[in-house]
Amino acid sequence: MPRSIYRYCVLFYLALMLFPQIGAAQEFPGTSGETLIKSSLIAETNQPAAGTSSTLAVFMEPQSGWHGYWKQPGSIGLAPQFDWQLPDGVSVGDASFPVPHTLMTGDLMNHVFEHPYALLLPVEIDGSVAPGTPLPITVGLNYLACRADACVPEQSTLAITLTAGDGRITQERKARFDEWRRELPRPLGSQASFVTINDARLRVSIPLPASMTLNDPHLFVDTDNIVDPAAEQIFSREGDVLIVETQRANSWSANSPPAAFEALLSLGTGTGLTLVSHSAEAPAAGTNGYQSTSTSSSTTIASTTITSTTGEQGISTLLLTAFFGALLGGVLLNIMPCVFPILSLKVLSLARLTGGQREARREALAYTAGVVIVCLLLGATIIALRAVGTQVGWAFQLQDPRVIVVLTLLTVAIGFNLAGLFELGSINAGGKLASQDGVAGAFWTGVLAAFVATPCSGPFMATALGAALVLPTFAALTVFAGLGLGIALPFLLLGFVPVLRRVLPRPGPWLATFRHIMAIPMFLTALALAWVLGRQLSNNGMIASLALIMLLAIGLWFTGLRQRSAKRLSWLPAGLAAGLALTGSVLVPGAFIQQAVDLNPLVSSANTRSLDFNANRLIELRQQGHAILVYFSADWCVTCKINEQRAINTPRTQQAFEQAEVITMKGDWTNGDPAITTFLEQHGRSGVPLYLWYAPGATEPEVLSQLLAPNTLTVLASQLD
Repeated sequence: MPRSIYRYCVLFYLALMLFPQIGAAQEFPGTSGETLIKSSLIAETNQPAAGTSSTLAVFMEPQSGWHGYWKQPGSIGLAPQFDWQLPDGVSVGDASFPVPHTLMTGDLMNHVFEHPYALLLPVEIDGSVAPGTPLPITVGLNYLACRADACVPEQSTLAITLTAGDGRITQERKARFDEWRRELPRPLGSQASFVTINDARLRVSIPLPASMTLNDPHLFVDTDNIVDPAAEQIFSREGDVLIVETQRANSWSANSPPAAFEALLSLGTGTGLTLVSHSAEAPAAGTNGYQSTSTSSSTTIASTTITSTTGEQGISTLLLTAFFGALLGGVLLNIMPCVFPILSLKVLSLARLTGGQREARREALAYTAGVVIVCLLLGATIIALRAVGTQVGWAFQLQDPRVIVVLTLLTVAIGFNLAGLFELGSINAGGKLASQDGVAGAFWTGVLAAFVATPCSGPFMATALGAALVLPTFAALTVFAGLGLGIALPFLLLGFVPVLRRVLPRPGPWLATFRHIMAIPMFLTALALAWVLGRQLSNNGMIASLALIMLLAIGLWFTGLRQRSAKRLSWLPAGLAAGLALTGSVLVPGAFIQQAVDLNPLVSSANTRSLDFNANRLIELRQQGHAILVYFSADWCVTCKINEQRAINTPRTQQAFEQAEVITMKGDWTNGDPAITTFLEQHGRSGVPLYLWYAPGATEPEVLSQLLAPNTLTVLASQLD
């Protein structure tokens, strides 16, 4: 069908939508008056809290063969139009769209959705709304449903009544909205640029790591009159810059060219990056050994994966750098608060070694094996989960309260054993755990040390693990193994270098007292885990978890009494208590999970200088020229909390920030957040902490040290004067 005829047909259908009485008399092919794209209005919470933001979803379900349109429909089409009827104190923001795909009809390019999709809209409840107030929300929705031979304008009126409340979100609803959020594009985090060439073409330069794999990418331009949507897009590389060259729109004004435009870069894997491109001089088209071309029917790359002629050498260099970074980061973890209490277990065994060099080496190798195996298993789990689309990062398991409960029970049991309440050797079921002596004890101590080390993301380690997630699977696992080797290296050296062991104190009666003292850091670790648990569960859930700990303690106490009386089956009380406690650790967190509210408002008060992380809000604040500190933390990250206490939440820092009008934006990763995980990855990290300083007008943030000095932030703020 010629382009002009097709365009007039679509315009005719659009006219019918404006005059429904005419449209009612028409019968479009295959419709018979049925709804072609079913729409529904869904709230993330039916009880939004006053003074907070929540999210509404308009869920669209096209019939087979039909499609709806993105916010910039392409050569022709119609984006959804909303007409809201809102009660006092309620406002709704702009819709966020998932990543679309391209559809060529004749010589016209359309940006469409052919499968069910959700449009997410922020809804803000004013702080003056009284609890219990009904909030009826109605929206008139106009949209276009199309297929190859017809377009049908459709209308629907969607309504929902919310009630001002406490912001509770059911687990089912939270999981559904999290899935929809994962389908949204993520902000690029860097500024793109464009320049015109040959008076007819546009070249866009997008900062993108050369290691990032692309498969059939496409640049969707939000802003009208910038590019011809149907034109060929040619992709090339220049180092860490992706260059897109395409045809300018016919309506481009040479006398008043645009200063900037918005776009979405589809990576071709169902994911996308939003970006803002400013007018600037762009580098020449890439010349490092590859080039992509597209056809008139679709934008494609000559190879399914963008690679360079030096790809293998680049991967080898990246692998070596990441491996040694992980190795050094693992060594430094031994002095971090996350790991040091666990290492107290091996201090006892090192001091008691009497079997000579052979025994020392065996224990060192067993400990190393335990550490490395856990790091490999955690790394493999992360890679597998990410392969199926789940956004996870380092320390993901500590975002599950069930894991926290089990770790708390384990550290409490080890603490009571060190304190002398019972002897672990008599409990067959638990005799292979970390407090046991010998090779088995060394192995399980390594397992525990590696598992508890994951809350930390110390110097060198964060960048290394971030790089591991973009490497091939085998190379990534090599980096995780390097982390485990780094954690185990000090104990490995003690086992294989006799002169280092001779520095340790000789065995003697003091060991019994020292063993009891070593119970203290174990109890402190359990206390820290319980505090994290209290942030993840409700009050009743925390009480239930403490009851499980008490149950285990009573069982261990009775076992200790029976051991001292030399009774048979002395392990039975502890075994029963441990079984019940472990069963409860699976059931309790699910029954008492802390109900969360949306902590990422898209609209914040201009007078508020301490905000929850939101990528869209960050872009707005940067465009307004604010100085911003963005940092990411978690309640289970001890390093994060130390930095907050000594460098961020101090009166001196807060006073300096107030004087320099610095805005602080915090991302809480305690329970996991796909948006935060993606943002961390964009900055080469897989875990927390991460501290970014955005100076006014700077194109890129300054990445601060993971161990903040007390005056780091005050110095940065003073430089703004």
